[in-house]
This record gives sequence, C-alpha cells and structure tokens, in this order.
Amino acid sequence: MSKNFDNDLISRLYRKIRLIRRMEEVVAEIYPSDKIKSPVHLSIGQEAISVAFCDPLRRQDVVSMTYRGHAAFLAKGGSPSGMMAELYGKRDGVAHGIAGSMHLVDMDNGILGASAVVGTTIPVAVGYAMAIKMRGEDRVVVCFLGDGATEEGVFPESLNFAALHGLPILFVCENNGLAIHSPLSNRWAQPDLCRRVEGYGVETHRFEDMDTIVLRAWAAERIEAIRTGASEGPIFAECPTYRWLQHVGPNDDHDQDYRDAGEAAHWRGKDEVARLGDALAPDMRSAIDEEVEAIIAEAVAYAESSPFPQPGELNVGAYA
Repeated sequence: MSKNFDNDLISRLYRKIRLIRRMEEVVAEIYPSDKIKSPVHLSIGQEAISVAFCDPLRRQDVVSMTYRGHAAFLAKGGSPSGMMAELYGKRDGVAHGIAGSMHLVDMDNGILGASAVVGTTIPVAVGYAMAIKMRGEDRVVVCFLGDGATEEGVFPESLNFAALHGLPILFVCENNGLAIHSPLSNRWAQPDLCRRVEGYGVETHRFEDMDTIVLRAWAAERIEAIRTGASEGPIFAECPTYRWLQHVGPNDDHDQDYRDAGEAAHWRGKDEVARLGDALAPDMRSAIDEEVEAIIAEAVAYAESSPFPQPGELNVGAYA
C-alpha cells in the first residue's frame, strides 16, 4: 500500500475498519456467554470491502446488505450501541431487540433492513433504486451480496430489471468463494462471475486484490458517475475476499476439511486492518485504537443496561 495517499483519508478508513474488526472480536468473546440472543455471521477478514464502498457515500445514499452485515452496517454509519443492543435482544437495539444480528436496519443512515434469507435483499435494493430514479433524486444504492446469492433466481431477474431501467445501483459481490461450505469450484463450471453478469448489459469490474485504498478510489469514481448520470444503469463489482472464521459463529473451522489452512495463512498475511494501520504514524494509530475501544465499551455497557422488550411490544412495526 502506498503511503502517498492523503493522511486524513487513511486515518478515516482505518478508524472504520478497526471499529468493525474490534466490534466483531468483542462479539466473538461475548457470544459463548449466551448474552447475545441471535446467531452471528462475522465479517472478520472481509471488512475492507464495506469500508471502501461505503466511505464515498452520502448519508442519504442507501446500502442493502446480507445477513453477514455487521461491516456494512457500521461502515455506513450505523450505531455501534444500537447494533450491540440488537444482538443482545434488547429494546434499545436498532430493531427494538426483536430481529437480531441478521436483520440490522437503520433507515436514518440509509441502511435497508437485512434478511436471513440468501439473496432476498437484492430485489429490495433494486426497488429502492427504482424509486430514486422515479423521484429524480441524486442518490445511489449500493447492494452488497455474497457469491452464493448469485445462484438465487432473484439475482439475474434483478440485474435484468436494473439494466432495463437504467437504475442508480452498484452491486458489490463479496466473493469469499464459499456458499456456506461449498466452494465455487463445486458449484459453477464457468467461474467467471463478471462474464455472466455482462450478459445483462451491465458494466462489470473484478478486483484482483483487496486493497482498501484501491477499492475506495474505484468506488468513489463509479458512485459519482452513477450519481451524476455520467454512467447510466447499474454497475457490478466483484471483490474476492476471505472470511477468517466459520460460516456462523465465533470459532475457527479450518479443521473441518472443506477449505485449506494454507489459503487462510495467505489471506491473513494481507490483513487490511494491519496494512492501513501500518500506514499511519504510531501515535495517530494508538489514538484511533483508544477511541475505538471506548466506543465498543460504551456499546457493550449500553446493551447490558438496556431492558428486554415486553410481550406487548412484539407487534410494534408489524403491518399485519
């Protein structure tokens, strides 16, 4: 990573990625205590993508995310305290304690509600992009999805609809090469995802490395092009990545023989949290680390002190 980039940008990106990493590490520490009331799908190892693509967005822009959504939630400006309280099942959580980790939402910060069902947030994001276009607003939707979601029927349908109507949406595929435990090589004879997407008339780009600065620069350029109308229609980005921990839960699973421990060592050696931190002066990095720890301590205390929702609150927000 070059150290010639703007120091303010690097410090901002590091603060975000460090917050996500440490937040999830603390979640992993708390999880065995049963204080956290929902399953957790941790983004450890994948954080750079959410940070890079959310940083150029405005508050009124919208992100749609998967059930592995802690990183996107925090990168877009979601409340750490509200997120932690939601994981605890507490009333002061972002969904009032009745939704949990896989259904984080914060519309005040442009975060569409996530869903535990693979691929189901994709058409919702497309629908929101359609509404933006119909209203003539200069807002952008970023839709995060995993490689497994590209095998759901809603994915090609949504691509076609977005391309047909020239919608202001950027699809970001966090391709960790696994649909739960099934590697991409066992699922597709044609592994070139961008080639498949191009068939719908969608502009595509595949990154070969998960360098946060490189990702962020490209994202900023394409988001601005969508916003101004210089690039009409959807754009698709494929970002190879690697989740360090098990599919669901806080543990390592490299003893389960469905992926190679050597590959894990390769990706850990390219850890973006460390790379961004190393680009900062030691005193600045330490100050950010202390700030992050204070935010997380406050979030845990907030979740611990928040009350549980009462039975009568179960239908709050329900339409039927």
